[in-house]
Amino acid sequence: MNLIRASNDVSLGVKSYGEYELFGQTLHITTTHISILIVLIVLFSFSIAANIAIKKADPNKVPGPFLNVIELLVESLDNLVVSNMGPKQAPKFANYVGTLAAFIFFSNISGLFGLRPPTADYGVTFPLAIITWVMIQYNGFKYQKFGKIKGLFEPIFLFFPINLIGEFATPISMSLRLFGNILSGTVMLALIYGLLPKVCTLIWPAALHAYLDVFSGAIQTFVFIMLTMVFIADAIGDEASA
Repeated sequence: MNLIRASNDVSLGVKSYGEYELFGQTLHITTTHISILIVLIVLFSFSIAANIAIKKADPNKVPGPFLNVIELLVESLDNLVVSNMGPKQAPKFANYVGTLAAFIFFSNISGLFGLRPPTADYGVTFPLAIITWVMIQYNGFKYQKFGKIKGLFEPIFLFFPINLIGEFATPISMSLRLFGNILSGTVMLALIYGLLPKVCTLIWPAALHAYLDVFSGAIQTFVFIMLTMVFIADAIGDEASA
């Protein structure tokens, strides 16, 4: 009877696996921390395997399937960064953009493997956006110098409050966009698994996983790294197109 009866509980997958005291505050080890750890282990393992494959590769022989995949990923990433940031600046940011893309994408699709996506937690997406925002501001002052502050008063002085709000709104909008899309998919799947009869969840949700985890996860990863590259290139100014 359990296969044809819907569950009475709908869980969003947020659980505490322990707690500890730090500076008088009680901190919890949650599902998000566990998921992040697993994602990092997968990325670290993939990096080691890729490094070994590259070192063992024979330039006189046809590369194997795994090495072909690595080359495709690296070339696609390099071309994307160059097309958005210019050939001069691209080498400086390719590693950051690639790391950001890998972490966000694997976090987004981790729901396929029974994990709660780390990016469904605002405590993960906001720091990612803050790192990008710091890089935007740093490169803005590095290349524009006083022009960075001057730009806040353009086209007229009265636009200063709006321009200032726009600067601080960047990390909020980037983090909320990623967080909202991934969390909404997590909530929808939780509702399906929690409210539908279990027999209906054996096959049917696969289509939703394909869309909410893979397709939507890839789109949100692309949007986040594109905004990162565009904002940083805009902060650099004419140097980015040189």
